[in-house]
Amino acid sequence: MTEGMTEGEPQPQLIDPQATRPTASAGFDFNRPTIISLLYLSSFVLCVTVLIGVVLAYVWRGEPQAEWERSHYTYLIRTFWLGLIGGIISTFLMLVLIGFLLIVGVAVLVIVRCVLSLVNAQKKLPMPDPETWWV
Repeated sequence: MTEGMTEGEPQPQLIDPQATRPTASAGFDFNRPTIISLLYLSSFVLCVTVLIGVVLAYVWRGEPQAEWERSHYTYLIRTFWLGLIGGIISTFLMLVLIGFLLIVGVAVLVIVRCVLSLVNAQKKLPMPDPETWWV
C-alpha cells in the first residue's frame, strides 16, 4: 500500500497510454487504391499526377494483393482511359461548342468514379462493377 492511503480506500487505476491510442483503422487508410484515386483527383490541379496514378495502377495490378483491390485497379485504369478519351473528344468538339459541355461532363464522371473508389477502398470493399464505363 502507498503512503497516506488507508486499507479501505480503492487503489487508483493506472491508465496505459498505448491502450488509449486510436487504432490505425479508425483514421484515413492510405491503401493503394486510395493513393491512386487521390492522384487522379489531384490531377485537376497538378496535371501530371494522373500519369503517376495510372502507372501505379498498372504496376500494382500485377503484384499480389487482396481480392478487393483487384476490382479497384480495373475500375481506376478504366477511369483513366475514360477521362483521356473523353477529354480528347471534348477538345475536338469545342470547335462546334458542344465540347465545352462534354468536358465538364467527363470531369464530373471522373470525379464521381474516383470518389466511389475512395469510399469503397476505405471500407476495403471491392468495386461492384469494375468493368463498367459509367459509374
